[in-house]
Amino acid sequence: AFAGTTQKCTACDKTVYLVDKLTADNRVYHKACFRCHHCNGTLKLGNYNSFEGVLYCRPHFDQLFKRTGSLDKSFEGTPKIVKTDKPA
Repeated sequence: AFAGTTQKCTACDKTVYLVDKLTADNRVYHKACFRCHHCNGTLKLGNYNSFEGVLYCRPHFDQLFKRTGSLDKSFEGTPKIVKTDKPA
C-alpha cells in the first residue's frame, strides 16, 4: 500500500502528498498553503518573492522592500513626502 510521503508542508507542518506538492526555495508546500504573508493571496511559482523564508506576492514584496530601499519588513518604513511651505 502507498504510505504517502514523509515531507511536511513548511506553512502548516502537515504531510504533503505528491499531487498537492509544490517546491519553492528548497521548501515544500501544499498548493493551498503557498500564500503571500501580507495579503494571504495564493501564489504561483512564477509570481512570488521570498525574503528570509517568508513568501510575498510581487506587489507586496515591491511595496515592502524595493520602494523603501530597506529590508526592515515594515510598511511603516515607507518614505513620507514632507511638503514645506516656502514663503513667497
